[in-house]
Amino acid sequence: MNPEFAPTHYLLQSIKTGQQFSDQGWTLDAPNEKEATLIRTVYEEVQLQVKDPSLGLFRYDDWLPVTRFLEGSSAPVTYKSQGLAKHLGLENLYITFSGYWPEKGVNMRTCSFKETEAYTVCGRMSDVSQGVLVVASAGNTARAFARVCSDNDIPLLLCVPEDALDAMWFDTTIKDCVKMVCTRTGSDYFDAIHLSNKVVTLPGYYAEGGARNVARRDGMGTTTLSAVTTIGRIPDYYFQAIGSGTGAIAAWEAVDRLIVDGRYGRNKMKLMVSQNDPFLAVYNAWKAGSRQLLPLDDNEARRQSEAIIANVLANRFPPYPVHGGLYDCLKASGGDVLKVTNEEALAAADLFKELEGIDILPAAAVAAASLISIVKEGRIANYATIMLNITGGGKERFMSEHDIVYMQPDHVFEINPPVEEIKNVMNKLF
Repeated sequence: MNPEFAPTHYLLQSIKTGQQFSDQGWTLDAPNEKEATLIRTVYEEVQLQVKDPSLGLFRYDDWLPVTRFLEGSSAPVTYKSQGLAKHLGLENLYITFSGYWPEKGVNMRTCSFKETEAYTVCGRMSDVSQGVLVVASAGNTARAFARVCSDNDIPLLLCVPEDALDAMWFDTTIKDCVKMVCTRTGSDYFDAIHLSNKVVTLPGYYAEGGARNVARRDGMGTTTLSAVTTIGRIPDYYFQAIGSGTGAIAAWEAVDRLIVDGRYGRNKMKLMVSQNDPFLAVYNAWKAGSRQLLPLDDNEARRQSEAIIANVLANRFPPYPVHGGLYDCLKASGGDVLKVTNEEALAAADLFKELEGIDILPAAAVAAASLISIVKEGRIANYATIMLNITGGGKERFMSEHDIVYMQPDHVFEINPPVEEIKNVMNKLF
């Protein structure tokens, strides 16, 4: 660990009670709390000073809970749209792009904004973080963590549904410090999470933490930092497709800090988040006015997961009801949850490529489609300042320019395997 980046520039805080405490190196929860709550970072620097672009994502290190800088990161890039904006009649549409688009100065080799969280989570590691990091994912997150951990020799175990293996592509072979196990065909993201939860009960393994990890959220929040520092003000609207909604929570927390910063206005920034129909766990709860997610049969959830083109959005148990979670952020921002069909997303992807000049991943297409729909419905003024978070793109171009290799699983488990079987497999892998 580089002592220059010891974590003295922030404290942690319970969103529910406001109690503040020091980070013990990998703190995921507030101590002695009676109700489930997210924790958040409170940074020493109230005003963000953006550093040189050569630092990649770490140019935002004032507001990142990192102890070290890692090589190879790329920050999201924000630009004012011409083509899509003109097509929709919008005067102030800004696109924040994460992916591969060298001409725009963004070079994420996995073509996804999940790199923002992977670099920050791994940058948070210190001498306290011993053992094997465990990450569950339906695709993009696994690809990002595999790339970052391989490049930086960090031991990692990925838990991925077998049906998501087509997402495990890379431009160079992943090192042996990264292993991958799968839940068999027909399983979904929740099954992979369930497997990872069993693995971390074994000695020598620790959970990345998902939405509970402040590094994950603050890394994803760099999309909003990019937008606001480029535009010069906090946008009126924020559009993003969601699975867990962690990126939207991160955006809201970033805005909260930027309001305190004082240089970018006091807009609440309405969170306009979208899901891919028919997988509508958050949409259905929000439209029912419920803080709790509505009951959903396991097999029906898996069926819905298979039916959507943006399968990375199929999260059965997102951080929606928890204090500081998506429900609270949507309420505080005055936002809404939208739904988009596969056909609408495919059409939006084609339109985006035609008008903006780059291909986008299915989840990003869902976000673009939701914006198109809202504009057609007349729900947004044409002069409003809008941030469209394109969370992944440039894959087609990247693949055309690089030799691609696919990572293969080290073991495939049945759904819900016993702990003893998992232990035996882990002993062989690490």
